[in-house]
Amino acid sequence: MTKRQNRMLLVALLVFGVFSAGYLGIKAFNENLLYFYTPSDIANGKVPTGKSFRVGGLVEKGSVKRQDMTVSFVVTDNNESVEVKYEGILPDLFREGQGVVTSGSLTSKCSRNWFGRQCKYIFLATDVLAKHDENYMPPEVAAALKITAEKE
Repeated sequence: MTKRQNRMLLVALLVFGVFSAGYLGIKAFNENLLYFYTPSDIANGKVPTGKSFRVGGLVEKGSVKRQDMTVSFVVTDNNESVEVKYEGILPDLFREGQGVVTSGSLTSKCSRNWFGRQCKYIFLATDVLAKHDENYMPPEVAAALKITAEKE
């Protein structure tokens, strides 16, 4: 091979390597994104199945149930609600009527009765984030609550 052919081969391999690294970086970035959804999005079927995502809203009053280290509560956006199950220690600022954002995945619990098959969605949380102070609410939760309030 001539010197010119060697240089062209080196440039071609370099360009291929840069494009391959870019493609793999973008693919890894997209797989690790956690999208935010509201309980209304879950009820309307807009959430991904088999992937982790975040759900945010307000903890419904009277919905927190504790059993050993497992806590179940209902998150609402004042339009729809979703039951959340979490195993672990909740943040100190977690309480009813306050804003939370939970990370995890969705599962459904289906049962048969006289009226056919009914499914109830349960969000299995891996992380629970509570509000920071009395004025703070995650921006996504505030925007979602504002949208549902405008619809009413």
